[in-house]
Amino acid sequence: MAKKDGFPAEDLFCSDHGLTYNDFIILPGYIDFAPDDVDLEANLTRNIILKRPITSSPMDTVTEYRMAIGMALLGGIGFIHYNNTIEEQAEHVKKVKRFENGFITDPLVLSPNNTIADIDEIKAKYGFSGIPITEDGKLYSKLVGVVTNRDVDFETDRTKKLREVMTTEVMTARKGISLTQANEILKKSKKGKLPIVDEKACLVAFMCRNDLLKNREYPFASKDGQKQLMVGAAISTKEESKERLDRLVQAGLNVVVIDAAQGNSLYQVEMIKYIKKMHPSLDVIGGNVVTEEQCKNLIRAGADGLRIGMGPGSICTTQTTMAVGRAQATAIYRCARFARRHGVPVIADGGISVTGHVAKALSLGASATMMGSMFAATEEAPGEYFYENGIRLKRYRGMASLEAMEKGGAKRYFADDAKIMVAQGVSGAVVDKGSLFDYVPYLIQGLKHSLQDMGANSVRKLHEMLFAGELRFERRSLSAQIEGGVHDMYSYKEPKYM
Repeated sequence: MAKKDGFPAEDLFCSDHGLTYNDFIILPGYIDFAPDDVDLEANLTRNIILKRPITSSPMDTVTEYRMAIGMALLGGIGFIHYNNTIEEQAEHVKKVKRFENGFITDPLVLSPNNTIADIDEIKAKYGFSGIPITEDGKLYSKLVGVVTNRDVDFETDRTKKLREVMTTEVMTARKGISLTQANEILKKSKKGKLPIVDEKACLVAFMCRNDLLKNREYPFASKDGQKQLMVGAAISTKEESKERLDRLVQAGLNVVVIDAAQGNSLYQVEMIKYIKKMHPSLDVIGGNVVTEEQCKNLIRAGADGLRIGMGPGSICTTQTTMAVGRAQATAIYRCARFARRHGVPVIADGGISVTGHVAKALSLGASATMMGSMFAATEEAPGEYFYENGIRLKRYRGMASLEAMEKGGAKRYFADDAKIMVAQGVSGAVVDKGSLFDYVPYLIQGLKHSLQDMGANSVRKLHEMLFAGELRFERRSLSAQIEGGVHDMYSYKEPKYM
């Protein structure tokens, strides 16, 4: 019998060399299906399944409620960072849970004395301009009108008061109306907005026609049993995280990740046990880990998922500064192989900069990937764009950068009480990627093509091939890595997304 081409993962990733994504290539398989036939559904944890194996990192320049909403609508999930107060983090979770619920229960409200310029500011910051107007500009006050684009688009004087331009004859619905009934009113009236008022005509909620389209536009949206978008959040192992966790659960949290650079600690083991005792229905992701021994301790404590990676991120300097960590590809394979025996999925966290890295992480046994820099420059990430040398950028920083640690990120590194803080990350900037709603579909389609080339029509099939030795790998020399990219060109135009 002829020897099969290439090598099984066991041969490459159980050697004395740590390998990362660019150090290997996956050999092609047999194609008998189209890219659109590829099923990307995979487990995030023991009990949570995502239609798309992508998550956004709990970093303060990556994931707040807008990112989490976008990720959930597109089939993944976002993890809200904890570099904020307990109230702020819980509010982010609430905003995600309320988004797809149909009724906006905390709409932005203005008064007749506000100006068109105030509408412009809201549109620039939040992307919408349909605003209910109440007597004093507050919720639960008497509704007096609504302002939409058609009221203000052609007004040249942006200092004009809203009382002069608002629509005062407004169709409303009474408090207590069902979502289905409200949908029918919007459909029949062909109106774009529907204020919900109480018996005194005071505003209590708001509804937008655009929300009716969500289920059609985003069929793979990640939703819980109540048909609300799913959302995750990070906590530390500190005592204050117990109160933080309670508030997050009250807000509707679906999954929690314990955010630690080195997750194999007594503190994390005790926190996992506490969470499983106090909130047994809440799935817990432990980490970060890179070895089988680390995985064993967290799984034994009750972790429902594991986050893999120690130092591979683009803004992380842990491996250089601390001399501790592991090459990411080797870490994923070894941890995934071990965790699989216990029915625990793993998330590849860090080091992903192109679509091919997502495919490689999945090919090594990861059920999902977590990304920071890939999403930090999208419109939905926190922060404002700025220009440097004519390039549109957004700020991006590691949670171990001095800036982030001073705001609270040091909890991740057991350093928030330290007199001298040692940075394990940097602050910088990333190039504008536009909207998440354009970028993620491109990423997903590329991922489907990649699995097709491997001969796997699903993530589950890919993992079966991996652990059966059917998926074949090969080491790449530096010359092979150069050959595999763009080379020997006088000039060329880079695609918008890599």
